[in-house]
Amino acid sequence: MYRWEIAAGAAIGGLLFLYMQGVDILPVIMAMALISAIVYFASAHTGGKSFAAVSGKNVEQAQISFDDIGGQEVAKKELCEALEFIKDIERVKALGIRPLKGILLSGPPGTGKTLLAKAAARYTNSAFVAASGSEFVEMYVGVGAQRVRHLFKQARDLAAKQGKDSAVVFIDEIEVIGGKRGQNSSNLEYDQTLNELLVQMDGMSEGDKIRVLVIAATNRVDILDAALLRPGRFDRQVKVDLPDKAGRLHILELHTRNKPLAANVSLEEIAADTFGFSGAHLESVANEAAIMALREGVAAISHKHFRNAIDKVIMGEKLDRMPSAAEKKRIAIHEAGHAIVSEFVKPGSVASVNVGARGNALGYVRQTQEEDFYLYTIDYIKGRIAVALGGAVAEEIAYGNRSTGAANDFQQATALAKQIIYNGMSDLGIVSPEDVPKELLHKELTAILRDVEAGVRAILTEQFAILEKIVAVLIEQETISGNEFREMLQAAKAA
Repeated sequence: MYRWEIAAGAAIGGLLFLYMQGVDILPVIMAMALISAIVYFASAHTGGKSFAAVSGKNVEQAQISFDDIGGQEVAKKELCEALEFIKDIERVKALGIRPLKGILLSGPPGTGKTLLAKAAARYTNSAFVAASGSEFVEMYVGVGAQRVRHLFKQARDLAAKQGKDSAVVFIDEIEVIGGKRGQNSSNLEYDQTLNELLVQMDGMSEGDKIRVLVIAATNRVDILDAALLRPGRFDRQVKVDLPDKAGRLHILELHTRNKPLAANVSLEEIAADTFGFSGAHLESVANEAAIMALREGVAAISHKHFRNAIDKVIMGEKLDRMPSAAEKKRIAIHEAGHAIVSEFVKPGSVASVNVGARGNALGYVRQTQEEDFYLYTIDYIKGRIAVALGGAVAEEIAYGNRSTGAANDFQQATALAKQIIYNGMSDLGIVSPEDVPKELLHKELTAILRDVEAGVRAILTEQFAILEKIVAVLIEQETISGNEFREMLQAAKAA
């Protein structure tokens, strides 16, 4: 502090002396101001900024364990195996194993990559320092590389302060600085930052007093530079994927353990209803359900709250937009058409039918499935096409025409029909998506869609009396649960 004051005083004295000598000091003042600004911003973005996710004294309270992470059993097992190289260093040395320097976590957003990195730090009793890839890049050349050096230094200093012999450096969004070099020819700052990261990782060795493990997260492995992925840097790639049904159930149990649940809540049913949800989505479902219970002033969260929370997470908040009576009836006919076809294609697949506006949808049918599917047959795909076309066909039967409300349904049906063609399940046999002529593609798409549409029309024509009864209930109460919907179908069949 005193050195800065002395330097500032000397500079002012020098300027006054030059001014007394008749020298024009304005250019000098401007140059000094520019240099001071550059030094200030560079120091503010490097040495003055802490990358640590938490302070040293609170690091233990902030970290979580692997037991607190659900739905990622495979990823946890693979990560723990890699972490043993740091945890049991003596045994590793005895076997002559080179410790891993880096672990890359890849997968969709919200699947728990950051949580896994924090749990890894606790598992190995390491200090934990975190940064995002976007924090390393600035307009000033060399700032990113300086930040990388500061990050590794901070990790070692934090470990020494806490009396630990290892540290975990977590870099989220590593694709920002780890993209293939040469892509940004106009700004070599990206390349310099990546080069510094590679140098830091190359400089790590098993003889270091503080062993450092780099864990990075990305959902774009395809754009990372090959030098990052070679052995000796990121030796292991751990896939952190969307959870399956058992994983979703585990995540829901974790996020509801501090919440009072009513007796009618079935977490297994909620897990089945949330196919394709990430851990972050499921946490949001549990939280939104609790908020809805708070609004109603009830002491426990019921199944109704969870059902509405799922709808909100998928579709957004319910809107105040009120269509006219004629529009609402058309919407109800459209959604009832989707639901009836869905039940005929796969019994028990309808979770709820709604005609209340949410997000960009005026109405919607939420479907569920008891099992997670990863391979699809032609019958399954045609069934999904039939459900997509059900709304428009129901409108046509009732009114003799269609509306613009089926635009997204047609896009979905066309995309599914293309899956049939490109996977060699159509009359065209095995084809190349790039080489098939557009005329031939259009002809086959039309044939598939018309064939499915004919089946949908036959179903809805036969069940139109039931559809009208469902429409009347939808107009009155806006929402029908899946069980209520199936009871109405059974009652109509029995009559």
